[in-house]
Amino acid sequence: MTHIDAGAELDPVHPVALPESRSGGLTGAEVAERVARGQVNDVPVRSSRSMGEIVRANVFTRFNAIIGVLWLVMLFVAPIQDSLFGFVILANTGIGIVQEWRAKQTLDSLAVIGESRPTVRRDGSAVEVPTSGIVLDDLVEIGPGDKVVVDGVCAEADGLEIDESLLTGEADPVVKRSGDPVMSGSFVVAGGGAFRATKVGREAYAAQLADEASRFTLVHSELRTGISTILKYVTWMMVPAAIGLVVTQLVVKSDGLKDAVARTVGGIIPMVPEGLVLLTSVAFAIGVIRLGRKQCLVQELPAIEGLARVDTVCLDKTGTLTEGGMDVTGLRPLGGADETYVRRVLGALGESDPRPNASLQAIIDAYPDSEEWRCVESLPFSSARKYSGASFSEGDGEASTWLLGAPDVLLADGDPALAETERLNEQGLRVLLLSRAARDLDDPEPARGARPTALVVLEQRLRPDAAGTLGYFAEQDVRAKVISGDNAVSVGAVAAKLGLSGTAVDARRLPAERKAMADALDEGTVFGRVTPQQKRDMVGALQSKGHTVAMTGDGVNDVLALKDADIGVSMGSGSEATRAVAQIVLLDNSFATLPSVVAEGRRVIGNITRVATLFLVKTVYSVLLAVLVVCWQVEYPFLPRHLTLLSTLTIGVPAFFLALAPNRERARPHFVRRVMRYSIPGGVVAGAATFVTYLIARHHYTGPDSLEAETSAATLTLFLVSMWVLAIIARPYTWWRVALVASMGVAFLFVLAVPALQTFFALRLVGMAMPWTAVGVSVVAAATLELTWKWVDHRFPA
Repeated sequence: MTHIDAGAELDPVHPVALPESRSGGLTGAEVAERVARGQVNDVPVRSSRSMGEIVRANVFTRFNAIIGVLWLVMLFVAPIQDSLFGFVILANTGIGIVQEWRAKQTLDSLAVIGESRPTVRRDGSAVEVPTSGIVLDDLVEIGPGDKVVVDGVCAEADGLEIDESLLTGEADPVVKRSGDPVMSGSFVVAGGGAFRATKVGREAYAAQLADEASRFTLVHSELRTGISTILKYVTWMMVPAAIGLVVTQLVVKSDGLKDAVARTVGGIIPMVPEGLVLLTSVAFAIGVIRLGRKQCLVQELPAIEGLARVDTVCLDKTGTLTEGGMDVTGLRPLGGADETYVRRVLGALGESDPRPNASLQAIIDAYPDSEEWRCVESLPFSSARKYSGASFSEGDGEASTWLLGAPDVLLADGDPALAETERLNEQGLRVLLLSRAARDLDDPEPARGARPTALVVLEQRLRPDAAGTLGYFAEQDVRAKVISGDNAVSVGAVAAKLGLSGTAVDARRLPAERKAMADALDEGTVFGRVTPQQKRDMVGALQSKGHTVAMTGDGVNDVLALKDADIGVSMGSGSEATRAVAQIVLLDNSFATLPSVVAEGRRVIGNITRVATLFLVKTVYSVLLAVLVVCWQVEYPFLPRHLTLLSTLTIGVPAFFLALAPNRERARPHFVRRVMRYSIPGGVVAGAATFVTYLIARHHYTGPDSLEAETSAATLTLFLVSMWVLAIIARPYTWWRVALVASMGVAFLFVLAVPALQTFFALRLVGMAMPWTAVGVSVVAAATLELTWKWVDHRFPA
């Protein structure tokens, strides 16, 4: 059967942009010439930061600069054990660089798999090339779901409709004819055609759009924003406390210069929560690697965090709950139509569309084409119209025009065929109506007066993993909403087969006003006959009620909703446009991967919130101790080596394990408030208890070596109180968490018991009275911590 391009042959007003000699595209020599001139779309689509950026981000930080200067000072004025904190920072920075580099390798390899490959005509043949391989004047073919990757001029159009809403904000698709401009960043919603590339590389808007859509970003994250806010507050607290400490140790006490400097640095170093930023980067990077192993491409890093906060997930039925393919299971002629003739019509309709969707592909598979019929004009399927059409010149010279689409759109209310359609839909079957049109396809209302001819019954293939995934969301208190362009009853039946119960609603009856729509969405579960614009409005309505919304989809009709949702999730086999705007791409097209993404996000957010408390308790007690030392005008109780030991055992090592542990709790907002409401009282109690022990020890011990004994007693108190903070943070207990806390305690006892380590860390408990006093103060502090945190939970609920 021959297909006549209606756009090229029947449009005398807009002639084809390319001369006949160029309709086959550029020649190999012309392509090589343009590449040599640099007229190639060579802007790289970056999926991750470069190695140089990774190193700079991990090395050149505000706190690394502070610690680096202090480390150099300590290397000159104190023994090597007082400079251990510098080596710890080097190790931490190295770990951060290695983990993010591994994440970059994972992302880059996945990005290559998920990269779109536009089709261009060269030497008369259609070939796929990478986006970066398009050259100036290339003839690029486009069809439904394809994203326009460079600027150009339309050369061929067959019912071509392009959505430019992501660029212009205009919701209605724009009909394109030969000679019309085509904007990069727009996407095809119906029809097909080709355009000539007029702007490539950095000149094209697509270069900026692709970079934004695929960049490995570390911004727009509540977690990172919260940590930055906390670090800003810490800096404000550090500066006056450090100045006071310097003055006290160098001027007021008149100690030896080296010892004064060492104790001053010992007071400043623990104020810096240097490991918190590192641990966040490592947790995110490991999350990317874990998801990458499951063929999940995270195009924007905060998407891991965002999906952990999701409480509503909107699912597109086709491609998400059901597989893309369908099977024709029945044909019901209407009004005495001849079934043989109907089969011929369906075969011709299938052949008329060069880019059939899943429904039409099933019809093509079931009904072969008739060679005698010629397609004169076609109307491609549009999710806004809900039908497609074609005009034919039949073998006997007769002409006819046919429409194929949704029965409840094409049939008048009360038509007897609607009852049959409803009955089939209740069984979860999809039904299309074949109608003979009484008007031309270019008529504003081609469906008016159309005569119903047959019902085509299609069965959708359910995804084997869909039921388990929906069950997971139900268990995790995440509400699932099925939003589809298909009949609501049919979609409801499919959802019910997968265990998703709830009301099925026809979206055409939804109120347009946002608040009323949001209320209706809260009550319903399945929504059918949803237009692309409605999908977008529904996402906005849910967000207006405070919901964090994830949207899944694979078709071009999902693009607008994916763009507006808090998290957009696209299937790897989905249209190029959906992959470009989604934050997460499931490359293996497995809906069952989503629980892994949610779980990974919850693990990262929940655990970082947990360990951030550990780091900030240390900052608070360090600042408080500095203030108390200045007020009492005494020597600072600790050397850097003491706090390096305490930080390693009560924060550094435990935090690393706790940050990577499983965590299924849904992420909650107000990160800064949630962390500080525990950190401030915890730090105040730890600092006050330590200083009380230190003052008691100053009165208890006398003699030239008394300062070391006083420091040892204060160190014991601070370690025991910090261990209790760790024990609270580690709840609820599992065997490995108990073992983790216990092993840190054993390690400290080992330092106290081994003479060489006692000397190395300048820790020696003298007598019996003061060490037991330190234990007693720690017990009181631990009880105070328990009571204070319970009061905080009651008074300031998260």
